[in-house]
Amino acid sequence: MRDQRISVIIAERPYRLTVKSEGEEQVFRSAAGLVGKKMQDYAKNFAYRDKQDLLAMVNLQFAVEYLRLDSTAKEHQLILDRLKKLDAILNQGLTATS
Repeated sequence: MRDQRISVIIAERPYRLTVKSEGEEQVFRSAAGLVGKKMQDYAKNFAYRDKQDLLAMVNLQFAVEYLRLDSTAKEHQLILDRLKKLDAILNQGLTATS
């Protein structure tokens, strides 16, 4: 499948993007919808001067969520690495006693 051009609306402005597949198109459309929803939530709950304030807060929220997930993924990888080492040690011990 070849690249295709799509348009998404963010903060009432259209943005043209190139995506590689229909699946990727849906991800971009869902992400744009999520940004719009988060902007609406902030607009209802906080004072703001313009849409840039809302976009900044949404961006900050997504950055914080990304960093938390990245940290959790790194912790999970460390645990997985330790479990693999422990498994190797146990397998060596079992092999040595057999």
